[in-house]
Amino acid sequence: MIPYCISKEEVNELPLGQYEGPIHLIDKPHLVEDAVDYLENQSLLGFDTETKPSFRKGQFNQVSLLQLSTSSRAFLFRLQHIGFPPALQSLLEKENVIKVGAAVQDDLKAMGKLTNSFSPQSFFDLNEELKKIGFQNVGVRNLCGMVLKIRISKAEQVSNWEANVLTEKQCRYAATDAWACLEIFQVLKEEGLLSY
Repeated sequence: MIPYCISKEEVNELPLGQYEGPIHLIDKPHLVEDAVDYLENQSLLGFDTETKPSFRKGQFNQVSLLQLSTSSRAFLFRLQHIGFPPALQSLLEKENVIKVGAAVQDDLKAMGKLTNSFSPQSFFDLNEELKKIGFQNVGVRNLCGMVLKIRISKAEQVSNWEANVLTEKQCRYAATDAWACLEIFQVLKEEGLLSY
């Protein structure tokens, strides 16, 4: 049985888990096409973004990183290096590829600021959908605890996503967030809790 609520203490008692597969860092324009070719042939992707934190009032940073993941491969697109290429935008606008994330509206709003026209399609927001069926705690960390029975580290969340070189820890953290959304979705679907 999957619980619908979890306490901080319960999360902290769980074993640490993360995405362990290969990570493809897309930080040059010529790498985009092959990555997108692979991703647009998937029916389901985990989705997340990272933005360099701003500690000053009224200061906002653009999205630095877009993460898309399958169960076995994670792709990190460094948007401040490659921009928001049409192929990538087109992937996020495809109706036949479901992108699963948590609190996706904020991410999509931020992505929309990178281009003049952006019409994201087929996004599934775990937070919104799971609240509807009675989940009291949402967010990737809580959902990983309840559904995947793992605790994911949030240590890199407020790190510098615009650094010249991302650390292995940053890459692993970013990949884990997108991968976890996909895994949560698939488990809930298998358990009959989602009919999407």
